[in-house]
Amino acid sequence: MTQSTQTSQPTQTELSQEQIDGFGDMVQFTKTLGVVIESASQTEIIGRLPITRALTNHTPNVHGGAIMSLGDALGAIGAFLNMPEGAAGTTTIESKTNFIKPAMDGDTLIGVSTPLSRGRRLSVWQTEITRGDGERVAMVTQTQIYL
Repeated sequence: MTQSTQTSQPTQTELSQEQIDGFGDMVQFTKTLGVVIESASQTEIIGRLPITRALTNHTPNVHGGAIMSLGDALGAIGAFLNMPEGAAGTTTIESKTNFIKPAMDGDTLIGVSTPLSRGRRLSVWQTEITRGDGERVAMVTQTQIYL
């Protein structure tokens, strides 16, 4: 016979703008890319990434790495906000991106990340990334492990 344990999830709270701005200081890479966090809670993180020429390929299409980085940043924040008691941090152990439509220099990517699963050791996040016109650009699914 196995004993079942339940993981208690943090109470749903919306972060203040000051707390949201602190994520940029924690992860300088996403700040350097230009990722802006619009809102963050335990169940939804919304961010945007204005596309500049520096984030494009030889064509004016946004580089896939920029899209993946936006998804990774938002999912990581979600995992961080759901860390179980005693965890020292979180890190991505798997990530998959489906590229659907291009985004171009001058577009703004908007990402909405939500949990597919939040457990004691792992959480799985899915981030839908759209352009400013609402067209879907990519779907990112990632697994985060608690350290």
